[in-house]
Amino acid sequence: MIRLVVGLGNPGKEYERTRHNAGFWLVERFASANGIVLRKDNKFQALVGRHEPSGAWLLLPQSFMNASGRAVQMLAGFFKIKPEEILVVHDELDFPPGAAKIKLGGGIAGHNGLKDISQRLATHEYWRLRLGVGKPPAGTDGADYVLQKPPAEERAAIDGAIQRGLEVLPLCLSGDLQTAMQRLHTEPQKEPDKEQPEKKEPPKKEPEKKEPEKESRIRSSLKSLFGKK
Repeated sequence: MIRLVVGLGNPGKEYERTRHNAGFWLVERFASANGIVLRKDNKFQALVGRHEPSGAWLLLPQSFMNASGRAVQMLAGFFKIKPEEILVVHDELDFPPGAAKIKLGGGIAGHNGLKDISQRLATHEYWRLRLGVGKPPAGTDGADYVLQKPPAEERAAIDGAIQRGLEVLPLCLSGDLQTAMQRLHTEPQKEPDKEQPEKKEPPKKEPEKKEPEKESRIRSSLKSLFGKK
C-alpha cells in the first residue's frame, strides 16, 4: 500500500511550467480532482494534503529539487511510513514525452531529487512513477533542458502520460501496484478499421419495348378482317 505520494519539482512561478516540474503537475491534478487542498506546512517545508479515502499523504517539497529528500524524510519519519510505502513522481529523461512507467527501486540516473531522497532514506527501495520528458538535443546540457518549458506538442504528450498515471494511481494507493504497472505499461490497442460492405445497386429495369405505331395499326386491321368467322 502507498501511504505517501511525493511530486518532485521546483517552487516558484519561473519553474512551474518547466519539464522538471512534471511530478508537481501530476500530484496537483490528483489533488484538484479529489478536492484536496495542499497547504504549506513549515514543519515539513512542503505543501501537504491528505487523500481521506485511502489515508495517503500528498507531498510537494518546497525546497529546491536537490533538497527534496528533507521533506520526504521528515514526513515519512513523523508518520512512520516505510520506503516501500512511498511513491515518488518525477520527470524522466530516458523516456520520450508521453511515456509513463512505474518501478520499485533502481538507479537515480543523475536526477538530483531522487539522489537526495535516496541519501536521506538510506535506500533506493521506494516506488517511482516516471514521466518521460525526452532527451535533450545534442549540445544541450540535461540540467538546462529540464528547466525549459516544453513546446505545446510535447506538453500535450506529457499531459497524456499524466492522465494515464492518474487513472492507475488509485490502484497504487490500494496496494495493487502490479495491476497498476500492467495497465500503465500496456499500450492501448487500436481497433482495426471495419471494412464497409459493398453497396449493391438495385438491378436496373430495362424499358419496355413499344411496338411501332404503323405495325400496331396493320395488326389491328388483320384482326378485324380475319378475327371473326
